Amino acid sequence: FPGAGKPPMYGDYEAQRHWQEITYNLPIKQWYFNTSDNNLLYWGLDYPPLTAYHSLVCAYIAKLINPDWIALHTSRGYESQPHKLFMRTTVFVADLLVYIPAVILYCFSLKETSAKKKASTFALCILLYPGLILIDHGHFHLGFALWGVLCLSCDWDLLGSVAFCLALNYKQMELYHSLPFFCYLLGKCFKKGLKGKGLVLLTKLAGTVVLSFAACWLPLGTDVEQIMQVLRRLFPIDRGLFEACMFSSPHPTALSSNIWCSLSVLIKIKNIISPRTQLKLSFAVTFLSLLPACIKLTVQPSLRGFKFALVSCALSFFLFSFQVHEKSILLVSVPVCLIINEIPFMATWFLLVSTFSMLPLLQKDGLLLAYAMTTPAFLAVCLASFCILEKTSAEDLQLKAFSLSLKGYVSWFKSFPRIVRSLFLLSLSLMGVLSILSAALPPPQRLPDLFPVSVSIVSCLHFLLFLVYFNVVLLWDSKNRSQKKMS
Repeated sequence: FPGAGKPPMYGDYEAQRHWQEITYNLPIKQWYFNTSDNNLLYWGLDYPPLTAYHSLVCAYIAKLINPDWIALHTSRGYESQPHKLFMRTTVFVADLLVYIPAVILYCFSLKETSAKKKASTFALCILLYPGLILIDHGHFHLGFALWGVLCLSCDWDLLGSVAFCLALNYKQMELYHSLPFFCYLLGKCFKKGLKGKGLVLLTKLAGTVVLSFAACWLPLGTDVEQIMQVLRRLFPIDRGLFEACMFSSPHPTALSSNIWCSLSVLIKIKNIISPRTQLKLSFAVTFLSLLPACIKLTVQPSLRGFKFALVSCALSFFLFSFQVHEKSILLVSVPVCLIINEIPFMATWFLLVSTFSMLPLLQKDGLLLAYAMTTPAFLAVCLASFCILEKTSAEDLQLKAFSLSLKGYVSWFKSFPRIVRSLFLLSLSLMGVLSILSAALPPPQRLPDLFPVSVSIVSCLHFLLFLVYFNVVLLWDSKNRSQKKMS
């Protein structure tokens, strides 16, 4: 485990164990407050209530096996093989109960005949995506979000709302997916008519959301200060825009491939713009970048548009929002996995880039060998399953409507498939070379962050192009097709 045996913090493994210690030994009203028994600087809870409740359930089981694992204060840095087995088991069981069934049921619930035939292959590709295997394996919030998508696909809107509320109350990063859920359901209400069935649906949805949040938050109490303290822990805006950038800190811990960290190489934004202005700038750019997709989805709600909007909005959040951690790209990758059967070439390309973008984190955690094994294996499975190199035409890439609108203006569109394949191979080569250099060569003394910076910038440029692509696909989707999907 990364950080194992290295005081004073011992790594992320200790964070998970410490939350069990805190939730079991302290009253619920002290979980998010700094006290003599709960030093928030030592892995203080900074996730919503469902994460804390999950830790509490695990703590009760740990208590039955070995009370030393969660003893207050004295268990800090506790590491043993039985305890590691226990922690791994809790993750595996939760994934087995929440995430994996959601993936399998989603793949087999698809209505298209061609998709049904490939459902097992589709599920295999999603489960073999290297990013979710290598990083922070334990995707309970993503599992709840997938259950939400699955329920909406089956027209179970209230159950889908409950599932997504659970996801949002497990990890606040699920805000990346919140606007597509909101806009899609609001669009359905508008479509049904706000003077009839649409108003009834809207009322039911609002009640469902309120009750779901109340069930998650009421155990914490109704005290305003308690709620505000939890929110301060969930959204620590005082840390600044670049809190997650490896090469912007004298004590690097992480790296993000979003636009702010990449720009900071050329423009020292934190030195010329105040933290509050950084927050406003980040909010404005994020809002503007996701606005077209949200408007489109609200005006023309469709399941296909909903899935593409999940990708587009999550990618906008990742690229432009405040305090982006490098592994937040997984919040974009999961929706991309859901459409890998529709656009296998672009989806595979994105998933490879997303894994590559986390290379500095993988290197820091000693996962380079695992990265070198799982990434080519994933590419091989996608090549064998979807024949992705043969699906690069404008129609295969869902760009036919867009290409027709450009007909007569862009002369090179006939050679588009060949250009796309060439760019893909160039991209793979560049990522491969940077991966080898990062693993095999020490950086120059004058440029210690050369390789992480290169990975960040290359990944960021890819993600910007993908954002344009996914928005084009969504915005040029025909109205008739959208209405057909709703029927």
